[in-house]
Amino acid sequence: MAFFDFGTIFFLVAAVVIFFQLRNVLGRRTGNERPPFDPYTASRSRDKDAAKPSENVVSLPRKRAPGDAPAPDAYAAIDAFAKPDTDLNKGLRTIKDADGSFEPKGFVDGAKMAYEMIVMAYADGDRKTLKNLLSREVYDGFVAAIGEREAKSEKIQSSFVGIDKADIVLAEMKGSEAHVTLRIVSELISATRDKAGTVIDGDPETVAEVKDVWTFARDTRSRDPNWKLVATEEED
Repeated sequence: MAFFDFGTIFFLVAAVVIFFQLRNVLGRRTGNERPPFDPYTASRSRDKDAAKPSENVVSLPRKRAPGDAPAPDAYAAIDAFAKPDTDLNKGLRTIKDADGSFEPKGFVDGAKMAYEMIVMAYADGDRKTLKNLLSREVYDGFVAAIGEREAKSEKIQSSFVGIDKADIVLAEMKGSEAHVTLRIVSELISATRDKAGTVIDGDPETVAEVKDVWTFARDTRSRDPNWKLVATEEED
């Protein structure tokens, strides 16, 4: 029969006692234990927190306070565009005062692009494009004309040749709205055909000169930088 000597029994008993003591201390979870520490994760977390921008620190363009003198060259582009001390120069300056980003040459370039888009969108009956470029009143007028044309099954066949001239003839502020009027001379091939395809207006083979006076406007208090067409007039 196997037997253990006293020393062996002593160490066995001691081991069992130590095991249960360790189990009582280490084997319980209270729910407050910290997760294992990962130096790479901790480092990334610190870097992320350091790189994260603080809230409410978006910088906005600063407007000149009332009474402050303008920068010496603030009107240089306007003076080069329109003769100083003329009504046009004064009007452009008032728009510049309300909208520091306004530049007459850049405005004319944008207006020429808008002119072509509007002319072609009207011919194509593209209401979506027109809605983005026209004021509500002008849009309603254009859409009414398109609807009347469609009701008669008429179509406009147009080809935009180009713009010969685009000159600012009037600039003014109306409250917070900037209004700029241009005289535009363009070349266009246009013909209207009826349901049967017969030409009832214009000439599909002839380049015609078109003279328009269009006014664009923009609320200078708005974050939207886009101008919209607010008035049209065909010059005789």
